[in-house]
Amino acid sequence: MKYYLVAGEASGDLHASRLMHEIKQLDKEADFRFFGGDLMQAEGGVLVRHYRDMAFMGFIDVARNLGTIMNLMEECRRDIRLYAPDAVILVDYPGFNLKIARYVKETLGIKVHYYIAPKIWAWKEYRIKSIKRYVDFMYSILPFEPDYFARLGYKVDYVGNPTVDELLVRPYADETFDDFVRDNSLPSKPIIALVSGSRVGEIKGSLPRMIESARHLTDYQLVVAGAPGISPLLYASIIGDLPVVVLYGKTHRLMKQATAALVTSGTATLEAAVIGVPQVVCYHVFGGRVTHKIFEYVLRNISYVSLVNLIADRPVVKELLAHHFNPRDTRRELERILRPDVRAEMSEGYAEVMRRLGGTGAARRAAALVVERAGRHNF
Repeated sequence: MKYYLVAGEASGDLHASRLMHEIKQLDKEADFRFFGGDLMQAEGGVLVRHYRDMAFMGFIDVARNLGTIMNLMEECRRDIRLYAPDAVILVDYPGFNLKIARYVKETLGIKVHYYIAPKIWAWKEYRIKSIKRYVDFMYSILPFEPDYFARLGYKVDYVGNPTVDELLVRPYADETFDDFVRDNSLPSKPIIALVSGSRVGEIKGSLPRMIESARHLTDYQLVVAGAPGISPLLYASIIGDLPVVVLYGKTHRLMKQATAALVTSGTATLEAAVIGVPQVVCYHVFGGRVTHKIFEYVLRNISYVSLVNLIADRPVVKELLAHHFNPRDTRRELERILRPDVRAEMSEGYAEVMRRLGGTGAARRAAALVVERAGRHNF
């Protein structure tokens, strides 16, 4: 069968590539065409457009490039029509993909599969209308989402979380601390990991506060998880002459060997939990208290922002948002998670998160549903 996939960012490329790999195990004649990235291309098929061409972030960036975005959408619609796939698989990226879903459903009459449900429980709940109309099958990777969507009158399939798969089979999973510090020319000294995000704005807002909060802990070394595509000059401009090291491409190894971590909210918080490093979740926004109030209003449907707490449905990790993310409060929380009793309690919370996630095999389960449903549609 023929499958058309659309992934608009690096994480989507990763998840879609794993899904493609599993589809090939079930459908030996699988043929792929896609908007995506290098990882998807490595699985075979035709890469029509790289996600780098779709990397528009924030309202201003989108507004400035609206013409380009519209052209990309039209190119995607036309290419799907000409390819005439048996199934269209959209991966996250809802601003773009829900518009593609409408065209595929209304104009082409092809079944729409959506892998990694849009996080409408956080904001933009109105998107449920488009989902109900244009998405035939939704595959969720967060265990609380089926109940949430059910309350809105829409059924989704929870397939497990691909982060679990990726981390349990990651390289260097059994690496020792001594091997890690030797391999990276670090002193044999306990580590505090600073995971300050993957975008320039996040790093500029978060990293200075993280360093200021942790630099007094002289019995520890501070190591930054360098984000791909971020210039070393940016980190150097923030770090200055302080004894802080930046390591690129080694975030999971760093988390594994760290005694504690300061982590910018996002998937990294879940990665830290799966790996098992105690963490404080930090999220910087400009505007202080005023922005925090707006933040609370926009996210009024949820009690937490970190995936760890959302999945556990309780405060397993401390979240410091907006004006609460300051050196004094962050320092206090960092010192707290160095205490054995707090670390043990957090470890119990992490274990509950892992139980709720349900183990490995997310891409495999999603692939089985896609192949079975696409085949049923054709016969």
